[in-house]
Amino acid sequence: MTARSICRTTAGTSAKSRMATVGAIAVAGALLLTGCGDQTKSKDEGGEKVSNAPLADKLPKEIRDAGVIKVGSDIAYPPVEFKDKSGKTVGIDPDLGDALGKQLGVEFQFDNGTFDTLLGGLRSKRYQIAMSAMTDTKNRQEGVDEETGKKIGTGVDFVDYFTAGVSIYTKKGDDQGIKTWSDLCGKKIVVQRGTVSHDLAKAESKKCKGGKKIAIESFDNDQQAQTRLRSGGADAGSSDFPVAAYAVKTSGGGKDFELVGEQVEAAPYGIAISKKNPELRDAIKAALDAIIKNGDYDKIISKWGVEDGAVKEAKVNGGK
Repeated sequence: MTARSICRTTAGTSAKSRMATVGAIAVAGALLLTGCGDQTKSKDEGGEKVSNAPLADKLPKEIRDAGVIKVGSDIAYPPVEFKDKSGKTVGIDPDLGDALGKQLGVEFQFDNGTFDTLLGGLRSKRYQIAMSAMTDTKNRQEGVDEETGKKIGTGVDFVDYFTAGVSIYTKKGDDQGIKTWSDLCGKKIVVQRGTVSHDLAKAESKKCKGGKKIAIESFDNDQQAQTRLRSGGADAGSSDFPVAAYAVKTSGGGKDFELVGEQVEAAPYGIAISKKNPELRDAIKAALDAIIKNGDYDKIISKWGVEDGAVKEAKVNGGK
């Protein structure tokens, strides 16, 4: 779920996220791009699958044969990934997954999980990639816990595909003078657990003077945090800018929330992949470069109104 810095992550003491235009984010269609379709066919009696997709040969054989890439994702983070009224998984990430799948000849199968468990699921091989508005940071690359500074795993590689920043929002008409993170001292903020917003709140609270710390309440997903703020249980909330802007535009018909202050400096969202699987990493990078070149990427980004966060090329481990 910048912050899910579009941060979802552990960034340093500064927030890192993606950028987009509030007005444009408003309403984007919920239709997914065309899926992979019948891109595979049986090659022999053993049922081995051969894809006609242009970049299929770049994939590891076991994934190519299976025809599926299992994606760990917190599917409660509109407009990045969420369920529509029919229960279908839609959003920026699923649309990009469909486009990447066409290049690679496989289906990107999105499996729901809480954001702070996704990298663990990647390590345990429950997922082959994690794609969930996750900010690419050095700590995640190196497997370092942001809060303790201790090594907790082998880390992951990222293929960066978007840029975003973190925003603060309040109940509409009740901003209580909150414009910056320092204005939150002595107040209560709601965030999604394990995100850059969560990390920023903890870091900022340590700077508060006069015993006026920031009260932080964290939740499994951003929608739960929004519900808490909507009910009057907090003074402010924080999430990646596109997500915050989408909530401001859509919650209560635009009557529930308002954005306050400026979003913090932007950082890349990355598709997380095990360092033990460089072949898959390079295949996804090649597929992302291909959809950027053929225009599919820009169509998806424009569809969801987040053009300001678009990238011009795929990068590996571009996070700081």
